[in-house]
Amino acid sequence: MSGCTDRGAAPGSVPAPCASKVELRLSCRHLLDRDPLTKSDPSVVLLQQAQNQWVQVGRTEVVRSSLHPVFSKVFTVDYYFEEVQRLRFEVYDTHGPSGLSSQDDFLGGMECTLGQIVAQKKMTRPLLLKPGRNAGKSSITVVAEDISGNNGYVELSFQARKLDDKDLFSKSDPFLELFRINRDGSEQLVYRTEVVKNNLSPVWESFKVSLSSLCSCEETRPLKGLVWDHDSRGRHDFIGEFSTTFAEMQRAFSEGRAQWDCVNAKYKQRKRSYRNSGVVVLAGLKLHRVHSFLDYIMGGCQIHCTVAIDFTASNGDPRNSCSLHHLDPRQPNEYLRALVAVGEVCQDYDSDKRFSALGFGARIPPKYEVSHDFAINFNPEDDECEGIQGVVEAYRNCLPQVQLYGPTNVAPIISKVARMAAAEERTGEASQYYILLILTDGVVTDMADTREAIVRASHLPMSIIIVGVGNADFTDMQTLDGEDGVLRSPRGEPALRDIVQFLPFRELKSASPAALAKRVLAQVPKQMVEYYSHKELPPRGFCSLPGEASPRSS
Repeated sequence: MSGCTDRGAAPGSVPAPCASKVELRLSCRHLLDRDPLTKSDPSVVLLQQAQNQWVQVGRTEVVRSSLHPVFSKVFTVDYYFEEVQRLRFEVYDTHGPSGLSSQDDFLGGMECTLGQIVAQKKMTRPLLLKPGRNAGKSSITVVAEDISGNNGYVELSFQARKLDDKDLFSKSDPFLELFRINRDGSEQLVYRTEVVKNNLSPVWESFKVSLSSLCSCEETRPLKGLVWDHDSRGRHDFIGEFSTTFAEMQRAFSEGRAQWDCVNAKYKQRKRSYRNSGVVVLAGLKLHRVHSFLDYIMGGCQIHCTVAIDFTASNGDPRNSCSLHHLDPRQPNEYLRALVAVGEVCQDYDSDKRFSALGFGARIPPKYEVSHDFAINFNPEDDECEGIQGVVEAYRNCLPQVQLYGPTNVAPIISKVARMAAAEERTGEASQYYILLILTDGVVTDMADTREAIVRASHLPMSIIIVGVGNADFTDMQTLDGEDGVLRSPRGEPALRDIVQFLPFRELKSASPAALAKRVLAQVPKQMVEYYSHKELPPRGFCSLPGEASPRSS
């Protein structure tokens, strides 16, 4: 289950996001040999950037005399999608018994983001002695594993046959208790069934229990079932017990032999002919996997980001310093700040790191007709730019070539991205999710068409983020966010899910790029897994287990 980390948020501020836990495992190949008589004794130091300072997270053990070490030390780190979490791995030939010393030789380092690692799941990079200088053929491999632990619940149903009769004048009134055996040997009650009156072959009602409660998400953890004859005074008579594991339950159920002897140890000691005090049968097992955002990302799901920029006349002449589009070499304008902050996070989750960059509300060359859906690189055949810096360059080059005009119509761009998302939906796989970032200085003019487009898009693998730039009154834009209830189309059709987040940039002006990205992207993981939950699509490469129901997401 994703753990929430309280990061010192002040009252009234944005709640701290929920972190997933990720384990990192390290290995190296072809390290430099710094020892004249033996091979290097490598260890790796992990550092994480915090407030522009590198802080040591920890270090691995020392692997003696090896140029190809595989380290057993596992680093556990908190993962936040909406943050750029920068990591640095430094490899040393270690001479001291513990900790780094001045005698240790630097064998190379590698910098990356945690987002890059989880997006690739297994990442190999060359080690560098300094920027631009490789440490020979040395490389480091980092493998990530999501250990958040919220991986579903199971629906179980038990029945029994030919239980011992403990009552003199009637049949037993049996009930079943299921226990988890903890690592310290203690027993934790997981579930107690209802009592079935006067019946030696009871059928108990099915019940649902999380895998965390059942077996601490460890499918080989021992489980114990106890069967009792109910007594109204609380003096229940013990009928018998059985032991199993959740892994055994699944295997036996799939093979049609999910039953256990219900054994009373006292009877077994006394009677040589004793076999059992009845049989307990697992009559039903339905496993519901609950997939996380990280499951989808680490399963290979890519996030494609489209940026849509408002070029209406209300922004002001870009040549004027008061314009929202004014390009000041000393300080980026609000449009640039927002798109760079979001883009730097999103580019880690798209293997080709290409962004679609669109504009609306301008007269564009060569005929200078108004367009509400044009590529800012003026290539209608390919509106994508190389990386977030490619978007910045296209934006800077576009400004002097267009005439700011109007009105503020965004439905055409929403519909364009929705068409790409619809094509993705037809693949029936969780392979690509779309984010549309709309940067605008005013309330949209085509509100009815925009609502219609959003409601249609709510059925598709996409999220929409609208950032209001400038000091306009954005009150009407809040209706698109669904905060006042479910967004409906003009025809009254409700959105399937809330896919829009609206934020006025003036509330974020003083925020750092990292804090800005955190606010803007905070809802995307939840929206993404809600979509795949509704479609019952598992992460790519996910294999259903015996008795497993359609996966869900969380």
